[in-house]
Amino acid sequence: MKNIAVVGVGYVGLVSGACFADLGNRVTCLDINETRIANLQKGVMPIYEIGLEQLVARNVKAGRLAFTTSYAEALRDAEFVFICVGTPSDVDGQADLRYVRMAAEAIADAMDHELILINKSTVPVGTGDWVADIVHQRRPDAPPFAVVSCPEFLKEGSAIADFMNPDRIVLGSASRDAAEKVAQLHLPLRCTIMITDLRTAEMVKYASNAFLATKISFINEIANICEALGADVKEVAYGMGLDKRIGRHFLDAGLGWGGSCFPKDVKALTYMGEIEGRHPHLLHAVMDINVDQRFSPVRKLKDMLGGSVRGKVIGLMGLAFKPNTDDLRDAPAVDIARRLLRDGAQVRAYDPVAMEGARALLPDVTFCEDAYALAADADALILVTEWNEFKHLDLARIKAEMRQPVLMDGRNIYDPAVARALGFEYRAIGRGYGGEGVQ
Repeated sequence: MKNIAVVGVGYVGLVSGACFADLGNRVTCLDINETRIANLQKGVMPIYEIGLEQLVARNVKAGRLAFTTSYAEALRDAEFVFICVGTPSDVDGQADLRYVRMAAEAIADAMDHELILINKSTVPVGTGDWVADIVHQRRPDAPPFAVVSCPEFLKEGSAIADFMNPDRIVLGSASRDAAEKVAQLHLPLRCTIMITDLRTAEMVKYASNAFLATKISFINEIANICEALGADVKEVAYGMGLDKRIGRHFLDAGLGWGGSCFPKDVKALTYMGEIEGRHPHLLHAVMDINVDQRFSPVRKLKDMLGGSVRGKVIGLMGLAFKPNTDDLRDAPAVDIARRLLRDGAQVRAYDPVAMEGARALLPDVTFCEDAYALAADADALILVTEWNEFKHLDLARIKAEMRQPVLMDGRNIYDPAVARALGFEYRAIGRGYGGEGVQ
């Protein structure tokens, strides 16, 4: 059993802390947000993540997981300190490291014995060295410490499974001994552990996310060409994915990527390249395609509704940027709703878990209790988030509720032939032949 402190109880920190506790370690999670910590001590989660509430409760009951706002308390017996704070984008795309600085300074002030500081937040290349400098400057007499980069690769909606069954653990440090100790901490996960230098480890995370974002933007670009040429992008993607060099993952055409990782990481990598005099043309194209893609349903709806959405009742099926999460950060649904409102539509929405958070973001949107209420007297529906419950709707009932049976499938989850046989005017993303016809 190791003693671990985790700074930050967002997605990464809370999931990592709970999972390390479940592996038999003693973990103290720290956050300066007193309300958030008080709620966690009462069993109230700050985020929606499948299985997280039960995981936290089990380990709190077992005495392996605790929450505090005190650095002195969190670090008292800790051998490892994971920094898991937010690194949002500045207006120019640069990662904002204010919370990392605050954490490093607070750790420096509170540490009274040897520690290993582990950056798990996604941070620009060179941040590990910067954190070490902060601690040295803050506490010239600080006890011995080392900094290790251990980037996270958790997907919202499957974060616990991703932590417990990782493809790899990437560790970077100037201290091989410190990296080996962190590797020992991860041995129960039984996966490949890569040890390298700090800057390479930090770059692995950015390069990985930028590549996955590129795959999504690529297949969306292909989808748009498929529509023009009369091909079906779902079949195209299947055929591509059978090639082992390409693989099937992240080749689902739709409304593009959002959330907390891809948008800020691609922007940050672009910024890092530009300030070093490089020209990341590909990354700019990846971002441009993604921005354009999320508005494709609005353009198609205007075509289907006679050239305008003004005065029309449009229902959004889903709000979160992906299923199994309530995260609305950079969610396509938010941009789509605002565009429709700007163009004069009356917008409704339904999401199984994300509506509470959406109320403040979208005050002019009407929120419905389920998909059938959403469809009542609607002129059109847009499938935005591919929640499982939307895949199993009674589409005949949905059509009967609508004023006009116009269905824009932004995630390609419905069979075009079935939808049309039920009487829908149906459009999708990149489904030319048999899906939408040549445009």
